[in-house]
Amino acid sequence: MTLDAELIEQLRRVLTSVEQILPRPVAPVDWRSCPAANWRRHSFAGYLEPMQAVDDIALEELLGIDKQKQIVEENTRQFLGGYPANNILLWGSRGTGKSSLVRALLNRYSGEGLRIVQVDKDDLTSLPDIFCAIDRQPYRFIVFCDDLSFESGEKSYKVLKSALDGSVYAAPANTLIYVTSNRRYLVPEYATDNLGAKLVNNEVHYGEGVEEKISLSDRFGLWVAFHVFSQDQYLHVVRQCVEILARRHDIALAWTGELEQAAVAWSHEKSKRCGRTALQFARRWVGRALLETQPRAPSEQSA
Repeated sequence: MTLDAELIEQLRRVLTSVEQILPRPVAPVDWRSCPAANWRRHSFAGYLEPMQAVDDIALEELLGIDKQKQIVEENTRQFLGGYPANNILLWGSRGTGKSSLVRALLNRYSGEGLRIVQVDKDDLTSLPDIFCAIDRQPYRFIVFCDDLSFESGEKSYKVLKSALDGSVYAAPANTLIYVTSNRRYLVPEYATDNLGAKLVNNEVHYGEGVEEKISLSDRFGLWVAFHVFSQDQYLHVVRQCVEILARRHDIALAWTGELEQAAVAWSHEKSKRCGRTALQFARRWVGRALLETQPRAPSEQSA
């Protein structure tokens, strides 16, 4: 029996539509040569996609956060050694080095078997699939979620909570979860959370609701806080950044009152004293100094 042309065309349209909602065929990640991957969700499924490039930042380049580096690095070394280790919540002000620290750890320890799977907050519901994909691999994985926070009723909140609690969606033995957030409890806090025994929004046992809100952060074994710098700390980090960049480009730059005043003014414009602000200022200052050492083009000299 032959199919008529109309039916063939209809089947072709159906197959084309199905192909659009299915994930594209991808080869398994070769973890021997790939230290990090992203989880990509596509319609009803997802897959691990190798990261094309990883920031080459080193631990030594992260300035002003020595205590935080020590805590997180020690925990990671315990994990790599097969010893008990904790999931980590790195929380605090933006630009203070939380995400950079995780990337620097990968650069330091990828040769010892450390691997990272980065997942967006909206894809945390895929944690069971991610765990299945990396379970039994001969590597140590950090499932990393950057800049995480939740609003009320998000499904991914409970999935992450279960994964941290070791219940239904428990992480395999070769996996830890590291999360960065600007919020200590990962959820918004309201003045009504601290109204004592008063009746709030008709909820009699409101205290149980508050406990539920902060219970997710409690499941991280380590809380590592990152705070903004004092002005003295900020200037110290600026000075280190300028020295490192100047040395890297083989230029001598003295620490002067003009430089210090410019660094302070820069932090006021940014409304932030942190490592990111210090590095951005150092790039600006050293870059301008390098530009001034270059001979000008004839058109510029005659202008």
